[in-house]
Amino acid sequence: VQLQASGGGLVQPGGSLRLSCAVSGSVFAINGMGWYRQSPGKEREAVTVINSYGHASYIDSVKGRFTISRDNAKQSVYLQMNNLKPEDTAIYYCVVDMARASSETTTFYWGQGTLVTVSS
Repeated sequence: VQLQASGGGLVQPGGSLRLSCAVSGSVFAINGMGWYRQSPGKEREAVTVINSYGHASYIDSVKGRFTISRDNAKQSVYLQMNNLKPEDTAIYYCVVDMARASSETTTFYWGQGTLVTVSS
């Protein structure tokens, strides 16, 4: 099972990006899905998570600008980022709480990270 994140890049302040993360391989169950980020010199922080019912939560600094969504059929999670600010510059990681088989408890799996740079 692998998580493949994509969609990062360079964008000007006020611009938008959409991140995607797809789970490849056989999965028995997926619970929560989310996005973390890590800026240079800072600790990794949770940006947003969405549970299996579609309920999402966000850190205050991105509320109203970022939207997380998921497509269970595609085993994917997305992050729409609008009105980006320089302080959003970071490596963004997707994380998925899932079990590969019915005999397993769920475990957090991490994607490889995608770089988002907000700069003029």
